[in-house]
Amino acid sequence: MRWVVYPNCANPMEPKPKTLLVYCPNWVGDVVIATPTFHCLRQNFPEAEIIGVIRNYARGVVEDGPWFDQIVGCDDKTTRGFLKLRQTIRSLKPDIAIVLPSSLRSALIVWFGGVKEIYGYRRNFRSFLLNGGPKPIHSGNGILPVPMADYYMEICRWLNLKIPDVMKPGLFLSESLEEKGKQLLDKYGIGSDKMVIGLNPGAKFGSSKCWPPEYFAKLAELFIKQWDCKVLLFVGPGEDNIAQSIIETSKARIVNTGPDRVDLALLKYLIKRCQLLITNDTGPRHYAVAFNVPVVVIMGPTDPRYTAANLEKTLVLRQELDCSPCHKKECPRDHECMSMIKPETVLKGSENLLQKVS
Repeated sequence: MRWVVYPNCANPMEPKPKTLLVYCPNWVGDVVIATPTFHCLRQNFPEAEIIGVIRNYARGVVEDGPWFDQIVGCDDKTTRGFLKLRQTIRSLKPDIAIVLPSSLRSALIVWFGGVKEIYGYRRNFRSFLLNGGPKPIHSGNGILPVPMADYYMEICRWLNLKIPDVMKPGLFLSESLEEKGKQLLDKYGIGSDKMVIGLNPGAKFGSSKCWPPEYFAKLAELFIKQWDCKVLLFVGPGEDNIAQSIIETSKARIVNTGPDRVDLALLKYLIKRCQLLITNDTGPRHYAVAFNVPVVVIMGPTDPRYTAANLEKTLVLRQELDCSPCHKKECPRDHECMSMIKPETVLKGSENLLQKVS
């Protein structure tokens, strides 16, 4: 990424704020990617009360971390949720807000919340609501795709904050969460010496991101034959049919976590326990990065440039087609970008990745 230098930008965060509101990204993966930015803000303002505003479903991602003194769950897509969050922000009276999402709505709700100084990306017709912030870099085809970790951190650069030397995501577990995770693994009969491979077959974004369930079913068979391992199947809300299809199709003994309703907090422990994760291009891939777990990402409709960071233990398998990347939620064709990547290819890639990082 080509960084912009802001030579005439005096630090607008002086005097240092007493209360700082951080509007977190919407997608689970982006929340994990943004953790270095959370860390940067905490390091620069150790005395401030930092309030994280985050979608209710993603609260478990950050609640054990050291970044926020208070976490406010939100649902800003409904009128009722919008008004409730506006009132909550007004009652908290933050001095400054950092808005990480690029939407007009996210800036508008903070502005209606009465925050006097608001910083974020100047795009999507919302510059008049902001006191300042960077502009995205444009190329001939629109906004240049850059790694989202750098994209979020650029706001801190614009504010002339001290930037951490390492921008690797990090996640945290409480003792109670670890104990809950251990009990669940005991229930599954998984001892501390057993190799565990996780399969994450869903994607909240849409079906276009999903590798075929029958491929996951076959891959589980290949893994158990190769490594005599335990295979954990991670199931998100609304993904029970995908999980059931995999279980019914596969000859392998797969541990289906679906009935236990593993939430995004407990999922942290389970992925941390894995020696390998196989996933679509969705939030749990970034959990693996945060915990240094090798991860194979099967990528279809999305642009790899948005996640081209911290790939030391990541293998991205992608089939380049004339329609790639389309960023469509549902494939209007035959989903070739995913179906052309075969289970045997993923097995071979997994072997190579584990040899590389061992």
